Amino acid sequence: MSDPSTARTDRTRSGPDAHPRRRLRPRRWAAAVAVARAVLIAAGLVTAYYLLPLDERGKAGASALLVCGLVAVLLVFGWEIRAIARSPHPRLKAAEALAATLVLFLVLFAGAYYLLDRSAPGSFSEPLTRTDALYFTLSTFSTVGFGDITARSQTGRVLTMVQMAGGLLLVGVAARALASAVQAGLRRQRREPSAQPRSGTDAGTPDREAGP
Repeated sequence: MSDPSTARTDRTRSGPDAHPRRRLRPRRWAAAVAVARAVLIAAGLVTAYYLLPLDERGKAGASALLVCGLVAVLLVFGWEIRAIARSPHPRLKAAEALAATLVLFLVLFAGAYYLLDRSAPGSFSEPLTRTDALYFTLSTFSTVGFGDITARSQTGRVLTMVQMAGGLLLVGVAARALASAVQAGLRRQRREPSAQPRSGTDAGTPDREAGP
């Protein structure tokens, strides 16, 4: 015969509160995967920025790059919103989506600045290398404004204003949209367990208050 105390201990260990460390492992693994994926996406976009043959494009190429890039940002962001609502870890997915969208936005304008300076020399206070263009993009986005690199031509200033407006939308509207997607994903997770039928002995146990 088995010891009742041993049986109760086994049931306690196999209950919903058993092994909290095992429940934390999938969350930590998901967080590590999300961080690694965000870093890889950022590294891939920056690498592509440095490796693409942007020198062969003129002013029309800069305009096409900017328009196509902005459309790509909107498409990627819309896809990420849907993925967040369906993800089992919406918060982690939102952080990954924000990182990918932000890096794509910055690399896009850095490439546009670089192409503009190549096609119309004198558009900025000094000739821009790819690193200079990325530096100017980051300083503009962060509103630091060191003043060492400034836009001189009308096209360069318009492009800088477009980046400023896009940065404000990205920080304000996009962040709110991501927060709404996270809340939608959390609500979906709360609804799914209640919609599933009870399993185990509870599913086959009749209601005691019901009649014979």
